[in-house]
Amino acid sequence: MTRYFLFFFLTSLCSHLFAQPQAIRDFIVKENLSQNGKLAIIAVDTTERADDRIRGNFLFSVNGFQQNLNFRDGVAVIADPIESSTFVFFKHKNQDNEVGKFYFIRKTDNGLSPYKVNGLTLVVLPIAVLLIAYAFKRLLVVFVVVALVYGYLHFSKGLDISQLFESFFFGLRGLL
Repeated sequence: MTRYFLFFFLTSLCSHLFAQPQAIRDFIVKENLSQNGKLAIIAVDTTERADDRIRGNFLFSVNGFQQNLNFRDGVAVIADPIESSTFVFFKHKNQDNEVGKFYFIRKTDNGLSPYKVNGLTLVVLPIAVLLIAYAFKRLLVVFVVVALVYGYLHFSKGLDISQLFESFFFGLRGLL
């Protein structure tokens, strides 16, 4: 009996040696509850529920600047307040993985509103703008050519804009 008690006592004494180190696997960004213009980083699990077991100091990179954040019950507050609407990139590196998130922080009179920006949007949006600009350029070239043809026909052949629109509408009626 004393052997079992001694075994139980020694295992409970050494159990802290087998504890897994704390790691932030994922996080979200919200406005600090005191609404003082500061952001709070909340450590979450895979279902995006707050992981209140996270305690201690963790190194984060905020827009490239290293900050040592003190987590209590899974929540840490960034030291510097947000002065105006801005984009912010948060990154945290564990021993086994690295988590990075890009947010647009909108500042209003009511407080801060963080919006997560998908990384794919940062690639697709400029490509879409370039494609629209290219299509607009082609449309602009067609518009200039049509305007030059109209100008030539207007001055040399007596074509009027009202006649142009009237013929366009009659053409549409013929299609319907």
